[in-house]
Amino acid sequence: MSDFASLLDILDLEPLEVNLFRGRSPQDLWQRVFGGQVIGQALVAACRTVEKRLAHSLHCYFLLGGDPKVPIIYEVDRIRDGRSFTTRRVVAIQHGHAIFSMSVSFHAAEEGFDHAVTMPEVPPPEELPDERSVPMDFDAMPKFMQAYFQSEQPIERRPVEHEGRYIRRPVTDGADPVVNVWMRAAKKLPDDPAIHQCVLAYASDMTLLDVALVRHGRHAFERTIQPASLDHAMWFHAPFRADDWLLYAQESPWAGGARGLSRGLIFARDGRLVASVAQEGLIRPRPDLA
Repeated sequence: MSDFASLLDILDLEPLEVNLFRGRSPQDLWQRVFGGQVIGQALVAACRTVEKRLAHSLHCYFLLGGDPKVPIIYEVDRIRDGRSFTTRRVVAIQHGHAIFSMSVSFHAAEEGFDHAVTMPEVPPPEELPDERSVPMDFDAMPKFMQAYFQSEQPIERRPVEHEGRYIRRPVTDGADPVVNVWMRAAKKLPDDPAIHQCVLAYASDMTLLDVALVRHGRHAFERTIQPASLDHAMWFHAPFRADDWLLYAQESPWAGGARGLSRGLIFARDGRLVASVAQEGLIRPRPDLA
């Protein structure tokens, strides 16, 4: 997943039959399929079965680690086509087993009450360094993660709190830690709003696991931590372009039992709240892997 073209390529699913699609994974050094890839591909599969409506929410579970060496089959169940809402269920299958499931709801455009929280006051992305240029504890990372951060990436990210990101840091008391990251697709996307939703769904899984570890002075790519996304929920609120800068404001209200809960709000550059995200992840300590 080292360049922008591969992102659009993996989101362009191959239709096999009615309600059946095949997706592939990039052939890089990752030992498992990236969770955001499966979210994005499953949303593409659901969108292919819906006309004239955009997704407003998705809820998904990661059941098994994906095998990047073989294709993923996406089966769409057309649960309901209503006057205002359309519901789809998508199951991702590999080696004869479900590895992921997603429920997606689509909503016809309507007018109603409006309110939203205010975007945090942070420096603009032009004043911040690219993620690949901030300090990182490469020695503590597996080689595939070292290669990932040193290569071209399809999603450009500029962390606001970049000091010490991906480096063990002292545990501090006081205010709950937050992680703010500006992000956008590295190059211009087609104008189809559904493509922008799928790309944002892909990107929304990139940093949430780390947010649950910030309070503990750790990061998800240490060899002594076994991380994995367990579930993922996302709500789309307003139109946006995933190739324009978006601020991902994230926090973790709880961790325990080797799991951590993270939440995120995604704002457009003009301050509009365009999406919300929640995820529980596995953050299992593994001192035996030291």
